[in-house]
Amino acid sequence: MSDILKIEIEEGIATLTMNRPGKRNAMCDELLHAIDAFFSAPPEAVKVVILTGTEGHFCSGLDLSEHQQRDAEGTMRHSRGWHAIMDKIQYGGLPVVSAMFGAVIGGGLELATSTHVRIAQPSTIFQLPEGKRGIYVGGGASVRVGRILGADRMVEMMLTGRKYSADEGLALGLTHYSVGEGEALPMARRLAKQIASNAPLSNYIMIQAISRIEDMAKADGLFTESLCAALTQTSPHALEGLQAFLQKRDPKFG
Repeated sequence: MSDILKIEIEEGIATLTMNRPGKRNAMCDELLHAIDAFFSAPPEAVKVVILTGTEGHFCSGLDLSEHQQRDAEGTMRHSRGWHAIMDKIQYGGLPVVSAMFGAVIGGGLELATSTHVRIAQPSTIFQLPEGKRGIYVGGGASVRVGRILGADRMVEMMLTGRKYSADEGLALGLTHYSVGEGEALPMARRLAKQIASNAPLSNYIMIQAISRIEDMAKADGLFTESLCAALTQTSPHALEGLQAFLQKRDPKFG
């Protein structure tokens, strides 16, 4: 794999660093394919992933300098390709933590909102500027960003091209943590270690079930919750967790 996506693995935590110097880590097909390749076949030892950028930016969205003119069908298929990759990140089974700073714009915001835990430094800027370029989002923002902000606020955000800061993003739900300068990656590592210490099955169930339950009718969601409870509470991990609690020690899930 090329240096466009740097991958470091330590103690079950993979740190993926988008690396396009001078491009604010703008998304091109090569970078997208590298991300896809990792999440399609992550190393077996990896329990949690950290996603971040370099040179002061997370990801500034689609690299318009490499934009290809496509017909309607080609554009639709390209968009659906993005959707498939974002789904691999959200539903691949590995918890993913975003350490964000600088540009989290357009496709960069679509990428971030496919991850499960988001941390933003003061330099972070959230924006969906597609309307200013005569285009529309195509990487999943209508669903992922729209469900965080609500349709009304997302319409306003796109019509005006407004930028949200880290603290504003925290209030709106675009990020879960707003931290000081230089603190996003260290905090991501701390949280990743904490998440990696959970039972793998319960992590997997949380990732797979909760956002899908949101799509369900109330009765269907409650039934699905019961199935998830049955799977986790009858697993060997649940027995270890209970014994650890009674013995006043940290569980060892393996």
